[in-house]
Amino acid sequence: QVQLVESGGGLVQAGGSLRLSCAASRRTLNPYHVAWFRQAPGKEREFVADIRWIGSTSSYHDSVKGRFTISRDNIKNTAYLQMNSLKPEDTAVYYCAAGRGGGTDYKIYNYWGQGTQVTVSS
Repeated sequence: QVQLVESGGGLVQAGGSLRLSCAASRRTLNPYHVAWFRQAPGKEREFVADIRWIGSTSSYHDSVKGRFTISRDNIKNTAYLQMNSLKPEDTAVYYCAAGRGGGTDYKIYNYWGQGTQVTVSS
């Protein structure tokens, strides 16, 4: 199976930046899609961004367009989420996920990491 481990979360002031990493246990994530979701306490899991591993086509939730960038490194077998201009409403546990398809529905992803906390102070 695919094992995913997130890292890079932490506490940052509004307007700051963080880069999240999602390391996979296998040599390659081809032909998977990799996505980032987030979930705040008491709220539903929300789509953030996804990327097709081969070809690197990507999509974003409207709330993060222009601020977040999803990418991947084939050599390190790792996906990233670069988060700039962070806002307090970005505070959540961020999860990476992998599946044979992509999209905004969390139910289509088969593999999940344990999550990493991102807290943005005002």
